[in-house]
Amino acid sequence: MNIVSALVLFAVIWFMCLFVALPIRIKSQSEDNNVVPGTPASAPVDPMLKNKLIWVSIAAVSIWAPICAIIISNVFTIEDLDFFNRL
Repeated sequence: MNIVSALVLFAVIWFMCLFVALPIRIKSQSEDNNVVPGTPASAPVDPMLKNKLIWVSIAAVSIWAPICAIIISNVFTIEDLDFFNRL
């Protein structure tokens, strides 16, 4: 695995974790009974983005590191995943 592959793998894992974390603990303006004029009632009051980005980065590194270690150590290779003998 070269450095570009590792960075792409990290980016994919990071964005997947981000999309999982974004809707967690979201409170809409209608639930808070404080709708700002000109905004939809479903807009979040406080999305807590900084906190979520920190936790997403920690989670992504903790998922990415073992996956990279498995790929680099050749515990599993592409031949192990070739169930139909196409390679």
